[in-house]
Amino acid sequence: MTIRVLVADDQAIVRDGLVTVLSLVDDLDVVGEAEDGAAAVAMVEALTPDVVLMDLRMPVLDGAAATGRITAGHPQVAVLVLTTHADDDSILTALAAGARGYLTKEAGHFPGLTPREADVLTRIADGRTNPEIAAELFLTVPTVKSSVNQVFAMLGVRTRAEAVARVLR
Repeated sequence: MTIRVLVADDQAIVRDGLVTVLSLVDDLDVVGEAEDGAAAVAMVEALTPDVVLMDLRMPVLDGAAATGRITAGHPQVAVLVLTTHADDDSILTALAAGARGYLTKEAGHFPGLTPREADVLTRIADGRTNPEIAAELFLTVPTVKSSVNQVFAMLGVRTRAEAVARVLR
């Protein structure tokens, strides 16, 4: 029996990584990708997946609200929520709305990375440039370049694509 999966995450790089990894698993078929909660609800209607991997923090309709709509209209669909932090209050809301469980996607779980390096790595995975990362974290571009180089060294990679691939493994 093949399990039909819908991936819902507003971050394209995370969504693409999840789809890539899930596509390698026998008996799993990724039937769709949604970039926000409202799209996920609509896609469940259209595609009838068995499982939805649902990011909690998304635009238009957050993951907890989307989970509630999906489980109310399609109780046979198992929703697993994805969150950056395991202590996120939204997890309880999503579980109360019918989610069957949760998974964390924290970049900070890589041993040896400082909080700054984890922040930089997360933003690399989001497709941000060094100047964009510098602006978001209130750092200078040379400081960001240094952190990027430290992340690459820690992960044993040479490019942003390799770093993101390593994160998603």
